[in-house]
Amino acid sequence: MIPLIFHTPRLTVLAASRALLTAELHKPRYFPLLLGAALPAHWPTGEYDREAMLYFLEQLTAGGRTAAGWYGWYALRKATPEVPRTLVGAGGFMGPPDAAGTAEIGYSIADDWRGQGLGTELVAGLVQHAAITEMVHRLVAHTATSNPASHQVLLRNGFLATDFAEDDRLRFERPVTAADAAPLV
Repeated sequence: MIPLIFHTPRLTVLAASRALLTAELHKPRYFPLLLGAALPAHWPTGEYDREAMLYFLEQLTAGGRTAAGWYGWYALRKATPEVPRTLVGAGGFMGPPDAAGTAEIGYSIADDWRGQGLGTELVAGLVQHAAITEMVHRLVAHTATSNPASHQVLLRNGFLATDFAEDDRLRFERPVTAADAAPLV
């Protein structure tokens, strides 16, 4: 069983559940209460949209407990004296790794929270989480050619651009090793 919550220096990252996704999709006023966090001004953000939420909910419903932790994750900025615990982004995997141990990640940070290194921190946490499972040996990510900030997030986390995907996106890859399971500082 893989952990359904992990921490980075500034984030608590919580695996999406059927209850959270159902609230987010159908009862949005209850979503922040269940999440235990304030929402950013613009939510959802980026490519984390209704279609992604529906996909994650469908996969979690079909896969049950074994699917938990292999789809969406919520990035919550830890509370400070000035700011309450706040949902700042979403990320995660597009599913469990394939037979070769390859999994794909995605991520998005809310507009109000960009430029603070939170995307880099979220991806670092996802890499660490993938390593802890001991099931992932390679991570891939795809990002728009017009999104240099996202390219930098991946490069800072040891990914290398490898090719163009068929939809004019850049493909990034990196190996996952036991050393990646070390705690983030």
